[in-house]
Amino acid sequence: MKKPILSIAIGGCFVAVTIFLVSSFLPIIPTSAKYSISVDPVIVKDEMGTETHVAIKNTGTDALTNVVIYYGGTAKPDTIPVLNPGEKISVSPPEGSELDKVYITTDQGINVTKEYRSPTSANFVGNSGYGG
Repeated sequence: MKKPILSIAIGGCFVAVTIFLVSSFLPIIPTSAKYSISVDPVIVKDEMGTETHVAIKNTGTDALTNVVIYYGGTAKPDTIPVLNPGEKISVSPPEGSELDKVYITTDQGINVTKEYRSPTSANFVGNSGYGG
């Protein structure tokens, strides 16, 4: 009678330890929203002039349509007709842009306002000074 109880106790401990180890060491997969976007406007001012770009990535699980980038000022907005999940596009603000923040809208109701950031490594090495 003691042997089955001991086997059950050892088996239960083994299962508990296994569950703990699996849940601790497996990466937790985050669930993505259906519609989500990442916006990264970058501005670099140095002795060579001013370099700007706006990186836009669809971080959701569904495609975004009519992604419109408003630069402010007298600049005409850019429109991306379709941005598929995981797709990343980089655009350059046109002449007449305010260069302080960008406004992004989509048909799915996303509205994002983001200020330009200056990267910490602002000096250019050829054409790759701030990554991208």
